[in-house]
Amino acid sequence: MLLAALLVGQLFLLAAQSRDAGGGSLLEAAALRLFGPLARLVAGAGDVARSTREAARSRSELAAENLRLRAEVLDLRRERLRVAALDQEVEALGRGVDYARQSGWRLRAAEVVYLDRESSLKTLILYVGAPGARLNQPVVTERGVVGRVVASAGGYAKVQLVTDAAASVGVVLERARRPGLARGAPGGRLSLELVPRQVEVEVGDRVLSAGIDGVYPRGFPVGTVARVEPGSEMFHSIEVEPAADLSRLVFVYLLERETPPAALTAERDDAAR
Repeated sequence: MLLAALLVGQLFLLAAQSRDAGGGSLLEAAALRLFGPLARLVAGAGDVARSTREAARSRSELAAENLRLRAEVLDLRRERLRVAALDQEVEALGRGVDYARQSGWRLRAAEVVYLDRESSLKTLILYVGAPGARLNQPVVTERGVVGRVVASAGGYAKVQLVTDAAASVGVVLERARRPGLARGAPGGRLSLELVPRQVEVEVGDRVLSAGIDGVYPRGFPVGTVARVEPGSEMFHSIEVEPAADLSRLVFVYLLERETPPAALTAERDDAAR
């Protein structure tokens, strides 16, 4: 065993001393052939691990950047919607100002905070601010009549829409110059009553407020005739589409007008007593 060990050691010494064609020892060449691929594999594994870490870091950075960009896009969309809503509000208020100039009436803008179209009582709630609203004060848009104030509390007011079943408006057919009474009807429309059959009425005829009901002034658009049929032996059955789009109200206007002189009011109260 000692001899064998000496022989093996001698072989290692000879291999270490012997030179190959590349100038290195045979032992170095054998070690290089044995451990070179392993070192290459270890170096490659290190590169892969480093590349994996860099790729993971890049993915993490990209994910964070993606979340940041999505948040910015969401904020921009919200801002665009807000600006669009403001543009609509400004446009609506501008139309109201133009309408006030043309009509000669003084209008006070009010914001719609609740609109009830489903129940039998067609109403809306307004924020009118100070000094509040008065009972039976007309409410209009630039398109036409909306309704009248039926209750007021502080800066808020409750409005009965013209389409409410209990609502009525004294009206006149613009073309035929014939008066009638418009009442709320199912389907968000109005029923025009007390128009004799001998009066010529056509679909598309405009219906205006007559100014005889003590609420709505004369000449405000109420709607247009949507359907005409024989109702009875004496009167037409007429269906009217409201002039104001009551389903898309954002701002409306309280119609301000001067109150009658106190002397006339007193005379009227004396006559009533």
